[in-house]
Amino acid sequence: MTIIEVNNLFDTDTKCRELLARLRWPSGHECPRCHTQDLVPLNTAKELIYCKACDYQFTVTAGTIFHDSHLPLTTWFTVALLLCEARKGMSANQIKRTVGVSYKTAWYLCHRIRHAMKEASERPMLDGTVEMDETYVGGHNRGAGRGLGARTNKEVVIGIRQRDGDLRFFHAEDAKSGTLARYIRENISTDVDVIVTDSFPAYKYAVGRAKHETVDHRAKEYVRGDIYTNTVESAFSLLKRGIMGSWHKVSAKHLPAYLDEMTFRFNRRKRSDLFLDTLRHMITAPTLTFEKLTA
Repeated sequence: MTIIEVNNLFDTDTKCRELLARLRWPSGHECPRCHTQDLVPLNTAKELIYCKACDYQFTVTAGTIFHDSHLPLTTWFTVALLLCEARKGMSANQIKRTVGVSYKTAWYLCHRIRHAMKEASERPMLDGTVEMDETYVGGHNRGAGRGLGARTNKEVVIGIRQRDGDLRFFHAEDAKSGTLARYIRENISTDVDVIVTDSFPAYKYAVGRAKHETVDHRAKEYVRGDIYTNTVESAFSLLKRGIMGSWHKVSAKHLPAYLDEMTFRFNRRKRSDLFLDTLRHMITAPTLTFEKLTA
């Protein structure tokens, strides 16, 4: 869906509310408290609904990230489309200039949408051929050299990608074998066909009993038949282009949110209903308050 189509189809808050109602209650309106469908419309203009069973008045945005927002739903829809269709992401400054809001409003708006983009906590284990790699994002190294005495200002990001399947990014505390083993245990099936990594020594101990193949980048080996880590590295490349070209700066605190946004969009890049799926997550996601975001 293009931005012109969104602005034409959902040019009023009423039309936006109608779509949100269909996404939130595909089987018909129901009370968000007691889930009954014995409801009475109170105000057609504001879509206010009354539940006789629990004496509760609500609208379709009650209990969602749209609740109590001073922004028109048309603005929410426009920003949601911009974020889900931008392959390398879009900065709050760009959103500010595009839709005409303050930077603080744009920043908070983007983070609420990213919060809704977070994948479900229960995800299927990755199987088949799985590539795994680690990368470092952030500031420049401090101190002389690259040896043990050098300090780093960078954050560790672990990437796991199933061939022809999903991608997952994680903000990790380090890239030690125990940390890598935990992410393998939590995300990769025990009967995986093969785990492909580079020759970083920690993977040898992290993989355990699973079949493990490596490519030695230090020896300029990047592909050996179907043994390579190119697909997960291409996802890393997209992430870094987003950080350098779109967001410019990402704090360690909010890095997981940007990783969630990138993986959400990447895993749905071929879906024709990407915009609607983003709205579906937004209408069902828990509310992210400004206090919690900035704590």
